[in-house]
Amino acid sequence: MGLSEEGYAWKRRSVKEMQEIEPVSSKGEDKERKNKRNKKGKCYDLVSYCDLPDYMKDNEYILDYYRANWPIKVAFFSLFRWHNETLNVWTHLIGFGVFMWLTMVNLMQIPLGVDFLGRFTSRSFPSTPATFASNNSKNFFLGEAAAVVDAEKSMNPLDITMQSSILLAPRWPCFVYLGGSMFCLITSSMCHLFCCHSKRLNLLLLQFDYVGIAVMIITSFFPQIYYIFQCNPFWQFVYLSGVTLMGIFTIVTLLSPVFSTGAFRKFRAFLFVSMGCFGIIPAVHASILHWNEPLRFITLAYESAMALSYATGTLFYVSRVPERWKPGWFDLAGHSHQIFHVFVIMGALAHYGAMLVFLKWRDEVGCTR
Repeated sequence: MGLSEEGYAWKRRSVKEMQEIEPVSSKGEDKERKNKRNKKGKCYDLVSYCDLPDYMKDNEYILDYYRANWPIKVAFFSLFRWHNETLNVWTHLIGFGVFMWLTMVNLMQIPLGVDFLGRFTSRSFPSTPATFASNNSKNFFLGEAAAVVDAEKSMNPLDITMQSSILLAPRWPCFVYLGGSMFCLITSSMCHLFCCHSKRLNLLLLQFDYVGIAVMIITSFFPQIYYIFQCNPFWQFVYLSGVTLMGIFTIVTLLSPVFSTGAFRKFRAFLFVSMGCFGIIPAVHASILHWNEPLRFITLAYESAMALSYATGTLFYVSRVPERWKPGWFDLAGHSHQIFHVFVIMGALAHYGAMLVFLKWRDEVGCTR
């Protein structure tokens, strides 16, 4: 009987202990669930430059509104949130959309690609150097595009169909340039959007960003060199091979993690400018080869606008003006990198305008002169 009572006492004690343990366990589970809910609903705040991890410290003149160590999903939705990278993302994302539209227009063989530039002016560009001097700068830059549009609109559908069937110049160099531009703009946007995730992804995206710039510079040479020297295949091959090799060297160099750091900002700019300056050689050659072509003034206008845009943008990129003058004033809008992005798009569109003129010219004259 005593053993039985002891057994019952032990059983009652065990049940009591289990009852005491269960609430603790339940509380622990509730706490864990609560922590998970809090983690899911965590608010990722913007931080100042001083609170950034070292790998994200690039511009000491932008003092606030940084994202740091954000998950990919949160970083993606920051596309619709205001921070110091918002305009960096959207400037090139919109530019990507513009070039995607131009690509679709050209694929459909609709003359809207020219009309995109030509609608800004109502007067046509002169065809001779004598009348060239009497036009204002607006017509100087965009008039030829308007003339092309007027000519296209005056044709009936049969004329357009017949013309498209006897085109002399291949279109693939145009799509090479459009593709290179889109690659550059989308890699830039993705870099600025997701660079706040981790050190590893930050470095990878920066390298892709620099590669995108190099690809855009390389591909920008293809339509101009191809159409100018279409009847001189030797020089066409020399110049296209030269710029391609220079681009490959630049890409391989920039893929080194060392050259992706802020300390080599000026060196990167030097590489890109050097690639651009390579174009002076075929440009001089083309001027000598086609000196009597009136269209050289039009293309010179477009290409000068492109060079001026890229040079101005690079100057802002390297100097970090205006935030250098007033640190903290331009954290959200108006800092140098945003201005750089705008000038890149302007330069790319100017180059696109020149490409249309070269294409129209080669379609008309073939290799007759």
